[in-house]
Amino acid sequence: MPDIEAFEKIPLATQFPAQSAFELIEQSAALYGDDPALDFLLTGRRDEIPQTLSFNDLADVTRQTANLLSSLGLQGDEAVSILLPILPQSHPLILGSQVAGIANPINPMLEPGHMAEIIQAAGARVIACLAPSDHVPLWDKLLHILPNLPDIHTILVVHQEGLTDPCSMPEIAGRDIKLIDYNTAVAEQDKQALTRQRDLTADTIAACFHTGGTTGKPKIAQLTHGNMAYLGQLSRVLNSHLGRQTALCGLPLFHIFGVIILGIGAFAAGNRIVLMTPSGFRNPEVIKNLWHHVARFQANSFAAVPTVLTALAQVPVGDEDTSSLQRINSGAAPLSPAFEQRFEEKYQVAVTNGYGMTETTSLITRPPEFQPPGSVGLRLPYSRVRIAQLSGTRISKDCKTGESGVVLVKGPQVFAGYKAESDNAQAWVDTEWFNTGDLGYLDEQGFLYLTGRAKDLIIRGGHNIDPELIEEPLNLHPDVISATAVGMPDPYAGELPMAFVVTRPGSTITPQALLSYCEKEVSERAAIPKRIEFIDAMPMTAVGKIFRPALRQQISAAILQEHLEREHINAMVTTRFDNKKGLTATVALQDATRQEETEALLSPYNVAINVTIDG
Repeated sequence: MPDIEAFEKIPLATQFPAQSAFELIEQSAALYGDDPALDFLLTGRRDEIPQTLSFNDLADVTRQTANLLSSLGLQGDEAVSILLPILPQSHPLILGSQVAGIANPINPMLEPGHMAEIIQAAGARVIACLAPSDHVPLWDKLLHILPNLPDIHTILVVHQEGLTDPCSMPEIAGRDIKLIDYNTAVAEQDKQALTRQRDLTADTIAACFHTGGTTGKPKIAQLTHGNMAYLGQLSRVLNSHLGRQTALCGLPLFHIFGVIILGIGAFAAGNRIVLMTPSGFRNPEVIKNLWHHVARFQANSFAAVPTVLTALAQVPVGDEDTSSLQRINSGAAPLSPAFEQRFEEKYQVAVTNGYGMTETTSLITRPPEFQPPGSVGLRLPYSRVRIAQLSGTRISKDCKTGESGVVLVKGPQVFAGYKAESDNAQAWVDTEWFNTGDLGYLDEQGFLYLTGRAKDLIIRGGHNIDPELIEEPLNLHPDVISATAVGMPDPYAGELPMAFVVTRPGSTITPQALLSYCEKEVSERAAIPKRIEFIDAMPMTAVGKIFRPALRQQISAAILQEHLEREHINAMVTTRFDNKKGLTATVALQDATRQEETEALLSPYNVAINVTIDG
């Protein structure tokens, strides 16, 4: 913290003068020229030759993309919705869209209806979409929603060799929409200079990112050019002692971390990014060959969600030389501290945990060289983290050091607000602090520790699931009085959705029948509950609200108990919430000789485990 405070003595505008990400891309082109900025692997196989873009190429194609969009009449307050898997065209399209208008990257895994909502809410006039492909059905989704998108006047059709047929151009019947082959059209544009100059200030909106994971009605978070320029320049400073780096990227490029930290920030620092196939870590070839690619590209780092690390823990390094790998960044969902320790010991690599979200341009805190176990690091320079108790949108009390409360943040990385004013009503505290919805505390050195979440989201493999998506259809069932969805612990996904249900007196409905009902009625596949438990009554708070922590305790104890019973380990599991550790499980063993086995068995769960010997 003293280093951060000393750094802040120089004013922000002096320390970080660039106002946009595009400035940083141009600076890196001037500095690093024909050095590789971006490599793309189509299949992830060991012998694959990558497609490469240099820093000059990246700047050139960004200018060409901006010029193409300007020639199509895109205005500065209009968005380009980008429906792509991970491709070499993704970054130039995102960056070029920001120069000419507003970038709107969209999760290609979303249901078509959600895509349409986002495109409309973002104010898009142009869509960039992957051409028809036997491997990625994005074009079919676009055709399904186009009748509901009257404002779209142009579609940029993106071809990728090996994924689409470059010789085939799709058609759209019954609609006056211009179809343009992006690769061909962009190559015809001026790459040396912008044909239309815009006055891009730090406050100009650069991108609209949707939040809420794969489910729930999405909010549109507006990020500014200043947000992105700050993170890009900060990335240069934070990693300057490491020299120029190579990082593998298997994270999607609609996600804030992939776009900012493994995109703009990396390019600003002169780093090389290897894009690990269109489907990233979802591709089995990527996981199977990841240690090989670390050795092949001499990668220094990669970022992953806990589910990826769980899968990777089953892959032997073999004789690959992975000595270049210095760290793995874990994020998007909590990582079990016990699993993290075992992973670090097995692979001799540091696993670091930062903290951030879309609304903070990916970062709130980050770990320094030494990270106390369980912490998510120190605040970023020029930002502030505050722990408080709230009364509505007002601070009723500041929490003491070590005391848990709601995590509030403000700083140059905090977004300009949601596009819909109704979404901003509860987002801001005392008008200037962003409410993260998470719970945590600060220690005496300024390290932040997360202890839970004030919001009720279920986090499945890094995707946020709104419980209402499960509860609303269940509560409409004639046999259901009340339904409450919570996350149940899972050693792979972190959490899986489940629901507690109170049924009507005399009902003969079964949990399995309700699960079948949910498969039909819950609109998103990721949100379909994996389990339903019947209870006599919901636990309530003193003011008559359902007390979800009690339900999370109950299902967590049941899941751990059942796991131990499957392994014929005789133990009793109890759970409680600890102000500093969050959800904690005590496992009282009957057989002391099985303590080490029990600790290893339960280590993947994101629950603080305390194994004791009963008697």
